[in-house]
Amino acid sequence: MRTKRVFTYLFLIIAALVSIFPFIWMVVSATNQSVDVTKGTLLPGSHLVKNINNLFSSVDMWQALWNSAKISVVTTVLSLLVASAAGYGFEMYRSRGKDIVFNILLASMMIPFAAIMVPLFQMFAKVSGVVPFLGIDTAGAVILPTFTTAFLIFFFRQSTKMFPKDMMEAGRIDGLSEIGLFFRIYMPTMKSTYAAAAIITFLNSWNNYLWPLIVLQSPENMTVPLLISNLGSGYAPDYGLIMSAIVITTLPTALVFFMMQKQFVAGMTGSVK
Repeated sequence: MRTKRVFTYLFLIIAALVSIFPFIWMVVSATNQSVDVTKGTLLPGSHLVKNINNLFSSVDMWQALWNSAKISVVTTVLSLLVASAAGYGFEMYRSRGKDIVFNILLASMMIPFAAIMVPLFQMFAKVSGVVPFLGIDTAGAVILPTFTTAFLIFFFRQSTKMFPKDMMEAGRIDGLSEIGLFFRIYMPTMKSTYAAAAIITFLNSWNNYLWPLIVLQSPENMTVPLLISNLGSGYAPDYGLIMSAIVITTLPTALVFFMMQKQFVAGMTGSVK
């Protein structure tokens, strides 16, 4: 039994090292010059401050961070409201065609995003002159197609299955409206599910690359993934500078995850508090 435990811990240590190595290499590379990064140096250097200064002096990193933060926060808030309301409605209310609609919604998950990119672009191009904040090269054009997904609706519906229905009946007896039940009883009770959904949505929106690449065309609207991609597309990329940009970009997502880690685990395991 003791030998088995030793091998188990050895395997877990190796798996942890393999998982965390890219992050360690990224941080170490951010402290080195470009030539040291290309050599595969694994020792920390002394060029972190210089790389960061070069980054902020060569590109508008603050604007890209603001663009990504704005899009990610708005997308997350809208996703939580729409997906939770949809999941709540699918589970709490009875209707003859409810399951058919839900199955069609789930089937939409099989359609790859690449298959709808061109129609989406054409749609936003047509509304550019009619609705300015939803046209091409706007944050609205990035947010609208991505602010909720079939997976999030499915996630909220499955979590709502364990929601105590007696609380809703008690709220109705006390005179709460259906909207009041949702905001004053359902949402506070499902906070772990909301936390898990918020982390998933924020990470996906922050790291989104393909659709912003297509719809955002001006440098001042560029998000962080697009900025980093441009840094690496030069004739002689500065890898130390690029790694410092990646480290800065990773910090908000890591902060959000570690602040809500307990709620994320509870939400993914389906607990209701």
